Amino acid sequence: MKKIKKWTVSLGVGASVLLLSACGAAEGTESVSIGVVGEDNDVWDYVAEKLQEEEDIIVELVTFTDYSQPNNALAQGEIDLNAFQHKLFLETFNEDSGTELVEIGDTVISPLGVYSEQLDDIEELEENDTVAIPNDVTNGGRALLLLQTAGLISVDSDAGVTPTVNDITDNPLNLTIQELDAAQTARALQDVTVSIINSGMAVDAGFVPTEDAIFLEPVDEQSDPYINIIAARAEDQDNELYQTIVAAYQSEDTKEVIEETSAGSSIPAWD
Repeated sequence: MKKIKKWTVSLGVGASVLLLSACGAAEGTESVSIGVVGEDNDVWDYVAEKLQEEEDIIVELVTFTDYSQPNNALAQGEIDLNAFQHKLFLETFNEDSGTELVEIGDTVISPLGVYSEQLDDIEELEENDTVAIPNDVTNGGRALLLLQTAGLISVDSDAGVTPTVNDITDNPLNLTIQELDAAQTARALQDVTVSIINSGMAVDAGFVPTEDAIFLEPVDEQSDPYINIIAARAEDQDNELYQTIVAAYQSEDTKEVIEETSAGSSIPAWD
């Protein structure tokens, strides 16, 4: 595999988006800024290098620290695309914010995992233990459904794919559910019995989900809402430049990079 270069700009919470300029780029070179979350960007680094070499397109990765920022930045025109969220997250954001952001390509599905510094198996959970989950509607609901899959709680089926703690109908171990910003779920491991952590956040914290999670979300026919996507503003849905970026991502060589760099923790989802 080719050596991968870094094209990232790190932004703190509340920082304004900084768009890079393609210094020294040849006349006619096009550039596209893509918002991502976290530092686990090896796949996008690879795609960026490939696009520069093969298409003379400069991809500028703009790195955010949490999930609350990249959609606002995209809607406000501060970045051209983003690639950090699953389908359900985007749908909920549009409903809550009145925005018209759209999916222009699938990327991967990254199973949610349960992690612990105290336990080796999820079956070791005991009465009154504390479970940290993300506090946003979609990932929080996804975490509760994962706990239900693990046989630890039951949730009201009428809540669909976005149950809240108020929809828990059975909690035999009387587990305490602690809702945290997704970016804090890995940092909370010292303070809780287990924490449910999004794959990207887990990798940034040094975990390999397929090896370190004590329980991993199954990937099946129910997983479609959690497929990660590349998003654009509605008016740019058919932009040829952006479609070139999607095509570069959805390639066999990129699939190999995903499988190699994630150790199976991210699964290509465009086939």
